[in-house]
This record gives sequence, C-alpha cells and structure tokens, in this order.
Amino acid sequence: MPHAMDTNRPQKERFLRAMHALQATSNHALQVASPLLEHPGGLGPLTGPHLHHLVQQSQDLCVELDRVGHLLRFQQDQLLRCIATPGGVRGLHCSLDGTLYLTFDESPCVQILDLSGHSLHSLPCSLPGTGAFASEDVTVTGSGLVLVSSLVHRAVYAFHHLSKASQGEWVKILTFESPRGLGVDALGRFLVADYVSGLVHSFSVGSTFKAIGLTTVPGLCGPRYVSNGPDGGFVVSEECGDVHLFGQAHQLLGSLGSRLEHPFGNPAGVCTDAEGNIIVVDEQRKEVILFPRAGPPVRLVSKGLQRPTGVACASHGRLLVADNGDNCVKIFKYQV
Repeated sequence: MPHAMDTNRPQKERFLRAMHALQATSNHALQVASPLLEHPGGLGPLTGPHLHHLVQQSQDLCVELDRVGHLLRFQQDQLLRCIATPGGVRGLHCSLDGTLYLTFDESPCVQILDLSGHSLHSLPCSLPGTGAFASEDVTVTGSGLVLVSSLVHRAVYAFHHLSKASQGEWVKILTFESPRGLGVDALGRFLVADYVSGLVHSFSVGSTFKAIGLTTVPGLCGPRYVSNGPDGGFVVSEECGDVHLFGQAHQLLGSLGSRLEHPFGNPAGVCTDAEGNIIVVDEQRKEVILFPRAGPPVRLVSKGLQRPTGVACASHGRLLVADNGDNCVKIFKYQV
C-alpha cells in the first residue's frame, strides 16, 4: 500500500492543484461580477453569444466534475476474497447483517453462509409427499422470511418456521409460468420475474402464507433478474436486452441502455445499493457496471470474471459477484 500511495502522489498533487486553481478563479470571478451585475449598467460589453458560450462551458465542466467525483469515490477490481461453491450459483442474496443465501444448479437447497464463507445453515428444498424441487433464485425479507423460485416446478415457495424448536417446512405461495429472479421492493412487496411470459409480478404475503394484492407488469422480453430500485421502484434485467427502471406505482421510467447509451451484452444480476446506485452484471462482457443516480456509468469490475451472473451489495462498500466460470462468489471492495 505505501508503494501505491507513492506512485499516485504526483497525480494526486496535480489534481489538487487543478481543483484549487478552479476554486480560486471562480471565487475571484464571482467577487468581481457580483457588484457589477447588481449595477444598473447591466452586462457591459458581455455579449449574448459570449454569455451562451460561458453557460455551456460551465454546464460541461459541472458534468465532468460530477464524473470525476464518482471516479474518486469508487474502486475498480479490488478483489477481497473468493468463497468456493459446490457448482454454479443460481440465486444470490445478502442480508443487511452480512448473511449470504445461495441456491445452486444441481443442489436442491438454500445454503446460508457468512461473508467469510463459513456455513451457518442449510435449507433442503423439499416438500412433504412430493420430494425435492429445483431452486432458481432466492430472496429474504427484513424479518427473515426466505423465498425461492423454481423454474422447473413453476412456483414460488416460502420457508415457514413452524416453531423455534422445529426445522420448518416449505410452503407453495403462487404458481407462475416461468419464475426466475426474485426481489423485495422498498415497501416489502415480493417481485418475481416471469421469464417466458415477459412479466414482473408484485405481491405481499400474509400471515397464512397467502398472496395479497397481486399485480402484474407486462411488456418485457425475457426478464431475468429483478431487484428493488431507487425511490421505491424496481429494476429488471432482460436476457440479451436492456435493464428497465420502474417507479413505485409500477410505471416504466425508461432503460439504462437507452438513457445512457450504454451497450449491454447480456445483463444478468442487478441490485441497488444504499445510495440508490444501480449495479448490473453483464454476463457476456464479463464486467460489473455501476449506474449512479446522476452521471455516466462506472465499471467496478472489468477483469478477473469468467461467467458472472448474480450480484449483491454488502455493508462497508463490499460487492458480491457470483462467478459460475470459477464456481465461487467473489467479494470486491467497490467504495472508498
């Protein structure tokens, strides 16, 4: 680390000098201009075209400073550790307390780990009388209710603790044509990406594990993963397509690709961090991109990934990426 600090010192000093010069010049211009602009004489020899040019340059500079601010706040390719997994990861969820929930390609269970990779618990995905079911994605509410989707069995299941002393059991909540990605929005409603139907379903679960207030958002093409979004909405990725943003009332707000002219390859896992930044895994391009609330996208991970699919945020600026090419979950540090 000291070597890296010494290497970057000339660039840091150059940047600080540039910022100080900009601040000093803008403060001087403001001190000179303020009393003159308040005088009845008006703008003096300052012409309209000159003023237009100044305004445009100021706007461009503000955009560039915002971009620089984002780049300073984030880190790239800072791998902290890898957690080995028994095969490919299908679903990835990280709770606020740092508990990691995983589902796998060939293992019908939900594996619960800490962020050091130590196993805490395992929930076999099996129904009494019908046997095991294949689990696709997993999500967990703030109260600890675990939900999984099953593409093969066309259903969403919840894990019900019968009592503190019992192991609990799975309960079927709803049946859909092709449920894949799961999420929970800011209001605690569950989100289900219905792949073949091109739908996203939203609902709550009552005390008797019945779905309440089921609503459906149509018009998508191969929705793959879904997550809570900024301002109470949600965000959903389309296979080999785009990433769409929806508002709290389920209205379409646009897409990241078209809004920012960002070319996606195959967007997969999506999540939103505590600051409202949207983070997307691009499986084809083997990268992870952060889309801030304002400003251009930032590549958080651009090397070292083989086949990334899922993504989740953890505390202290950590990012979890399921890399099925390496059969592991990779933890990165993405915030300074």
